[in-house]
Amino acid sequence: MEAQEKDIIRGSQFLVKEANCEDIFTPEDFNEDQLMMKEAVTEFVDREIWAKKAQFEQKDYALTESCMRQAGELGFLSVSVPEEYGGMGMGFVDTVLVCDFISGATGSFSTAFGAHTGIGTMPITLYGNEEQKQKYVPKLATGEWFGSYCLTEPTAGSDANSGRTKAVLSEDGKTYKITGQKMWISNAGFCRLMIVFARIEDDKNITGFIVEYDPENPNGITMGEEEHKLGIRASSTRQVFFNDTLVPVENMLSERGNGFKIAMNALNVGRIKLAAACLDAQRRTITESVKYANERIQFKVPISSFGAIRQKIAEMATNCWVGEAACYRASKDIENRIELRKNNGKDSHQEAELKGVEEYAIECSILKVAVSEFIQNCTDEGIQIFGGMGFSEETPIESAWRDARISRIYEGTNEINRMLCVGMLIKKAMKGHVDVLTPAMAVKEELMGIPSFDVPDYSELFSEEKSIVKNLKKLFLMVAGAALQKYGEKIEQQQQLMLAASDIMIQIYLAESAILRAEKMAKKEGEDNVKEQIAMAKLNLFHAIDVIETAGKHSIISFSEGDEQKMMLMGLRRYIKYVNMPNIIELRHTIAEKVIKENKYCF
Repeated sequence: MEAQEKDIIRGSQFLVKEANCEDIFTPEDFNEDQLMMKEAVTEFVDREIWAKKAQFEQKDYALTESCMRQAGELGFLSVSVPEEYGGMGMGFVDTVLVCDFISGATGSFSTAFGAHTGIGTMPITLYGNEEQKQKYVPKLATGEWFGSYCLTEPTAGSDANSGRTKAVLSEDGKTYKITGQKMWISNAGFCRLMIVFARIEDDKNITGFIVEYDPENPNGITMGEEEHKLGIRASSTRQVFFNDTLVPVENMLSERGNGFKIAMNALNVGRIKLAAACLDAQRRTITESVKYANERIQFKVPISSFGAIRQKIAEMATNCWVGEAACYRASKDIENRIELRKNNGKDSHQEAELKGVEEYAIECSILKVAVSEFIQNCTDEGIQIFGGMGFSEETPIESAWRDARISRIYEGTNEINRMLCVGMLIKKAMKGHVDVLTPAMAVKEELMGIPSFDVPDYSELFSEEKSIVKNLKKLFLMVAGAALQKYGEKIEQQQQLMLAASDIMIQIYLAESAILRAEKMAKKEGEDNVKEQIAMAKLNLFHAIDVIETAGKHSIISFSEGDEQKMMLMGLRRYIKYVNMPNIIELRHTIAEKVIKENKYCF
C-alpha cells in the first residue's frame, strides 16, 4: 500500500505523538523475499566468516578482502544500489537487514562491509552526477573495486569541517592537486577508490572528491602501515598521505563547499546501519553464552540454573530484542518517507533518499548510541558468563568484546550523537517541523493544576505501560522546555544538560518501540504465546524509568531552584509513577527460561 503523508509520522514526532502498534514495522513483518535474503546472508556468514573467526583475529587482511569479493559476487554489496547502476535497488529495510545479518560474526568484516557499502559507495549514488555514477558505482556494486572514505585527519575528528587537506586548482583549470594527511581510513589497504575531503582556498566548508587509487601508479598517494588496534584486527586501517595528487575537475563530488553536508548526511545513514550491525553480534554472543552456561557444570548443576547467570541472560536478550524493535521501526519509517517523496514526483531517487534519511536523523543518532552500548554490555556480560575462559582467545567472546568497543567511537562518538539528538530537535522546533513548545506549555499548565486521584483501569495489556510512556514524554517536555526557556540558543553550551536530555529521549524511543512490538505480536499470536516478549517490553520500561529519573533529577536540581524546582521534582515523581509495579525477578525468569531451554537467542 502506498504511504500517505498523513499516515507517516515525521522524524522526532514520537516525542509529541502517540503511535499505534499497527503503524510500526517489526522484524516479525519481514516478507518472504526479506526472509530469503536473511537466510542467504546468514548461510554465507556461517560458512565463510564465522567458521574462520580465528583467522580474522590473526590480522588476515587478505581473508577480509576475499570475503568482500565473495559478498560482491553474491550481490550483497549492491542491495541499496539502484538497478540502473548494477545494483539490486532494494528498499531501505532490506539494506538494514543485510547490514544486520552480515555483520555479526566479526567486527573486521563488518567494518570493511560497512565502509564500502556505506561511506565508500553511497556518497556517489546520492551526490554524484550521472557520469560519475555510471563510471564508478557498477564497479563498487560488484566488488570489482572497493571504496574508502578519507575524512578524518590528525587535527580533525569530531570537528570534521576543520580538516587541513588542500585542493588547489591547476592553471589550466583541468585538475585539482590534493595535498594532506588522512587517518583511520578503513579499507585503505585494498581500496581502488577514495572519497576524499579537502578545502579549496579559504572556503568555509570542505569539498568532496572522487579519487582513484592504483598501487601500480600511485599518483602521489602513499599509505602508512596497518594500524595495530584493540579490535577489528583484520579490518585494513591505515593513514593515507596525498602529495600533489592530481584529480580531474570532473571528479568533484556535488558542488564546491558541499563536502561537509555530504559527510554529515553520509553519517546519518551510517549511524542506523551501525546500530543494525551491532544486532547480530548480540544474537551470536547470547547464543554462545547460553550454550556455555548450559554446558558448564559447577556445584553439580549447569551454571544456567543460577539466578545470577539467568539475570545476565535475560538482560542481554532484552537489550538485543529492544534494539531490533527500534532499528526496524526507524528503518521502515525512513523507507516510507523515501517512497512518499519519490511517488510525489518532486524528488529524484537521490533527493528522496537523502531527505528521507535526513528527516529521521535524530532517530539514527538515538539508535547508534543505544545499540552500540547494548553490544558493549552484551559482550562484557558474555565474558563474565564464560568466566576465565571468556578472557581466553580460545573462545569467541574476548574478540567480540574488543570489536564492540569501536562502535561507540566511529560514525560520531556517542557523546557527539547524544548532543546531536537534542541540537537537531531544537533546530526542528525552530523551523516549525516539530511543535515542542505547545505541548511543553500544556505540561506546565497540567503541573500547576490539581492532579486526578482516580485509579485508571489498567486491565488491558500494556495500558499502564503506554500511559507511563505518555507521561515520560511529558517529563521530557517539562525538563527540556524549562532548560530551553532558561538558556535559549546558549543551551548548546550546557553539554551535561544536553547529555541528560538525550538519555531521556533515547529511553522513550526504545521503550515505546519495544512495547509496540510486543503489543503487535500479542494481538496477532495471543498473549500466552508471546509472554517472553511481553516480559522483555516490561523489563525494558522499568530500566528506562530508572535512567530517566536519574537524568531528569540531575537536570532539574542543576538549572532550577525554589518553587520552580519543587514543582518540577513533583512532576518528575508523578510522571515516573507506577500503579502496579512489575515483578522484575519474575520477568527475568520468564525471559531467561525460554532462552536457556532453546539454547540460543530465539526471538
